[in-house]
Amino acid sequence: MTLFIIIITVIVSVFAFKDSNFFGKFLFNPFLVHKEKQWYRLFTHGFLHADYLHLAINMFVLYSFGKNAEYYLSSSTNYIFLYFGGMIIASLISLRKHKENFYYNSVGASGAVSAVVFTSIFFNPLQKIYIYGLIGLPGIILGLLYLAYSFYMSKKGEDNINHDAHFSGALFGFLFPVISGEASIIDFFEKIIF
Repeated sequence: MTLFIIIITVIVSVFAFKDSNFFGKFLFNPFLVHKEKQWYRLFTHGFLHADYLHLAINMFVLYSFGKNAEYYLSSSTNYIFLYFGGMIIASLISLRKHKENFYYNSVGASGAVSAVVFTSIFFNPLQKIYIYGLIGLPGIILGLLYLAYSFYMSKKGEDNINHDAHFSGALFGFLFPVISGEASIIDFFEKIIF
């Protein structure tokens, strides 16, 4: 499933790089979702990316963690709910915050990818994640640092990155195993404590 999502996302993103009208029609604009009821944008923006670097980073992280999440979850259906649930939850948070701002736009699968990463962390919180292939930190520590950074940058609001999507997608992914009945919060704490 991960590979299928990556292939579709790469194809759509590369097409959108070459067709600005297509890109504009499907990016996430909270104002148009709210005022014009273009609800499809909550979903379609996750297949678009700002540039090749943005696309490469998201797809690399998805590939790195997607197989783990697929392994831990009991069905492909749950994986689909995780991925697209993370995408839509992240969009709804941004919709609430920016629904009156015509000029706010967002693209990328970051909310969905964050959900996948944090589901992997939930199931294996002490597995080391390597930053730049050099510094290994337990997933739970890196996850907490990532949440703190995303929260801080969202409040600061000085760059062109949707940190709200990162934060809310991550929280959704962490809670997804419990919500879906795949695991309990006790399972998570047992892995940390014992």
